[in-house]
Amino acid sequence: MTVGTPQLSSEHLTNPENYIIKFGKFLRKSGLDELPQLFNILRGEMSFVGPRPVIADDDELLILRISKGIDKLIPGLTGLAQINGRCNLPTKDKIKLEKEYLDKFGFMQDIKIMIYTNFYLIKENISEISLLKNTYDKQNYKISDYLSGNLIKKGTIL
Repeated sequence: MTVGTPQLSSEHLTNPENYIIKFGKFLRKSGLDELPQLFNILRGEMSFVGPRPVIADDDELLILRISKGIDKLIPGLTGLAQINGRCNLPTKDKIKLEKEYLDKFGFMQDIKIMIYTNFYLIKENISEISLLKNTYDKQNYKISDYLSGNLIKKGTIL
């Protein structure tokens, strides 16, 4: 994020892409931005699976979680909402999935969610690479140029 970015969730930012630097986009797409949360898991403040932590400005989500008892769960690195759309889900759909997780809470459900999380991340990365390949092939770029950071077209470095 750039200096001066408002402390809001990306859903509440106007044009969030204006605040994200290229390296941040890479970290977010690859999921590497979640690595520091492993320390929270080791300290017992988070779980591998559970509802995602809430940003303090998201009053609607906080109120709905409290009303459904979801706030009693330990926040997780992944959850049903993450494998069903991540940030693209409306708040009410997130709550529905988090309530479903609460109602079916158990070890086997957590294992399934962790497995599906890996499939989701692989699918998301494959989709991203396919989209990039189609975009850059149409513009005479090679996907290998994009992945290596060497975007060169007709001798011009972009």
